[in-house]
Amino acid sequence: MNANKLREIIRENANLPEHIAIIMDGNGRWAKQRSLPRIAGHREGINSVREITRACGEIGIKHLTLYTFSTENWERPQTEVSALMKLLLNTIRKEVKNLHENNVKLTTIGSFEDLPESARTGIKEGVELTKNNTGLNLNLALSYGSRQEVLQAIKKIAQMINSGELTIDEIDNENFESFLYTKDIPDPDLLIRTGGEFRVSNFLLWQIAYTEIYVTDTYWPAFRENELLEAILDFQSRERRFGKL
Repeated sequence: MNANKLREIIRENANLPEHIAIIMDGNGRWAKQRSLPRIAGHREGINSVREITRACGEIGIKHLTLYTFSTENWERPQTEVSALMKLLLNTIRKEVKNLHENNVKLTTIGSFEDLPESARTGIKEGVELTKNNTGLNLNLALSYGSRQEVLQAIKKIAQMINSGELTIDEIDNENFESFLYTKDIPDPDLLIRTGGEFRVSNFLLWQIAYTEIYVTDTYWPAFRENELLEAILDFQSRERRFGKL
């Protein structure tokens, strides 16, 4: 089914996910299938990011969180990590003007201070330029790990309890969530994982408690608008009960 037909069906259903999160997996395997270096898969994956961002903005998705670089990714070979950081910086600098022109707001979550200074500077410039935009919020998870996020939140809460700024009785779900990186955005309605693996890989563990999960065998560099729309259509066919009958 082509994209126009899929869009038409999706528009007829009011159940549009407000927040989509994506684990962008399969860049290396995509490259290997073509006897290309792994970085070639990451480069082609940028084209998928561009198209998925455009499509989400056009159909009215409010938040798109992309698992861009995990805390575990630092354990990859240094040559690959350096190439990824350079690719990240070049992509942000190249794409941010287009994002701004399309009213996209750029934000990040994760241990931002772990990134190289050049990458931090480039991303800060993009965040600053787009901070007042009111369209899609493109949220990049960079040096992100959910266990690290939860532990950091617990430490902050413990410090506030020790200092008397907070009491144990005041801690509830809403209060706890205010200490997470994602405190300013709603939990994902739909989590998409490309590449066919059935795991969440330390991504938004608290936030996806009742998120609908969609797994596709398609590698991220081949995941484009049609694949996104099919995932949304599948989401719209589900009944979300949140543990209720």
